Order: sequence, then C-alpha cells, then structure tokens
Amino acid sequence: MSWVRVYIHMVFCTKNRIHLLNSSDLRKEVFQHIKQNAAKKDIWLDCVNGWRDHAHCLISLGREQSISKVAQLIKGESSFWINQNKLTDYKFTWQDDYWAVGVSESHIHSVRDYIHNQEDHHSKILI
Repeated sequence: MSWVRVYIHMVFCTKNRIHLLNSSDLRKEVFQHIKQNAAKKDIWLDCVNGWRDHAHCLISLGREQSISKVAQLIKGESSFWINQNKLTDYKFTWQDDYWAVGVSESHIHSVRDYIHNQEDHHSKILI
C-alpha cells in the first residue's frame, strides 16, 4: 500500500478581492462547511481559516490527488453552497486562481498557527 504525505498551504481569494466574508460568524460557518465537505470528498484538510476576502487551507494530498483538483472541489462546492444558502448579499465567487506551496513537515505547526490566527494577523495589519 502506498503511503504519501505531501502538505500544501493553499490560499484563494474572493472574485476581485471583494470583502464578502465580512463577519467572523460568516467566516466560521463557511470554513466549517469547507472542512466538512472536504472530508466527504476524501480531502485531508488539516485546517482552514481566512479573512474577509480570502481563505487559507493546509491540505495533505492523497496519493491520487492533484492540487488543481483539490482546489476545484473545495472552491466550486463552497461557492455553490454559499449562494444556495444566500449567505452573502451578492453572488459569491472565488477567483479562478489560487496560491499553493509545499510545506515541510518541520514547518507544519507554524503554518497551522498562522492559519488559525488570521483574525489577529489581519487586525494588526489594519492598525
């Protein structure tokens, strides 16, 4: 049996970087849904969090998964779900692009902390 552990830090933004994820409660609901949906699709999503216009995900790719397919599954379903449940005032869309980088196992904890602390990180930037 094959064993693979390839961690990816992925970031994707709302279309035109519009602040559609503008409340902490909305972000929590959306990111919790993304995590639950990823599990249903056999995507190992270690953690997810973000800010008003973007999401960070720490993913461990399965042996037959590609970054592009995982991004498509996460982004496509979550935007459909947000619109279906009318969670935003305007049509919700993620940008087509995303940013992804491999993460060494020795850096997993720091990336995980960075993702979990998005609210604090962005509140400091605004000051």
